[in-house]
Amino acid sequence: MKIETIDLGFMGTEEIIASFLLVGEGSAAIVETGPTTCMENLMRGLEGHGVAPEDVAQVLLTHVHLDHAGASGNLVEVLPNATFYVHEVGRPHVVDPSKLVKSATRIYGERMEELWGEIRPVPEDRLVSLSGGEEIEVAGGLLTAHYTPGHAYHHLAFHEPDSGALFAGDVAGIRLPGQSYVRPPTPPPEVDIEAWRRSIGEIRELAPTSICPTHFGRFEDVERHLSELEQRLEHWLLFVEERMDEGASRDEISFELENMGDEELLREGASPGDTDRYSLSGNYEMLVAGIMRYVQRQQEKK
Repeated sequence: MKIETIDLGFMGTEEIIASFLLVGEGSAAIVETGPTTCMENLMRGLEGHGVAPEDVAQVLLTHVHLDHAGASGNLVEVLPNATFYVHEVGRPHVVDPSKLVKSATRIYGERMEELWGEIRPVPEDRLVSLSGGEEIEVAGGLLTAHYTPGHAYHHLAFHEPDSGALFAGDVAGIRLPGQSYVRPPTPPPEVDIEAWRRSIGEIRELAPTSICPTHFGRFEDVERHLSELEQRLEHWLLFVEERMDEGASRDEISFELENMGDEELLREGASPGDTDRYSLSGNYEMLVAGIMRYVQRQQEKK
């Protein structure tokens, strides 16, 4: 099996959202569709690697957020032989995306069309539900689905045992090519830091030789990467919780975390322009909103 990274050119910017193309034995699969606004770039990527649309037999979705799976419904006709795989909890939102669109509209407002484009349903007869643990035959090889909640309740990661690659969606964080900095993607409404800790532990037990986050690429320093993600998740949680206890507003916390996070990013060798590119993958206002929601839920349980 050959693994290729297709840059979806999100918002005209390179190396923000990836789709991973798996090719072998006259068949192909893709992990992540990206949003509908990037669909032309996805199709050009397939063509550039000599893959015809009818050769794509599987489309594997790590979760149903629009930057990862938004183009799925529009690809149903374009990829006529493809079966779409999604976690069983995410399946209803792919069959009927109206609640997903409503939730996203509360966050993105008038920018919905600009960012994500049209969101269409995937017919039920083109879908396979997963819960984790399944082996899926793709491109002459196997992928194993692993349930990895934390970023979202319905999150999956896909392991390719021959190469050791783990297609990690968002559970392994945001890290852009040429950078060491790992940013936790913590948007509302489903962030669960406790579950995320367990998922990181399960990835360690799996011992992949490389991690392929959708934002963006493939990295081989797996343990360093996971340790930085884990430490930053804990640091951000403690920081947000402390400032909430002090009565700070979401805007104040977002501003402070942005200053702190960008300083960390620059200390790790990034350029000022890289801070904007990281924010295109996950901006601080949204990330703080997700952590605050998690903290509030934890306080309500006490």
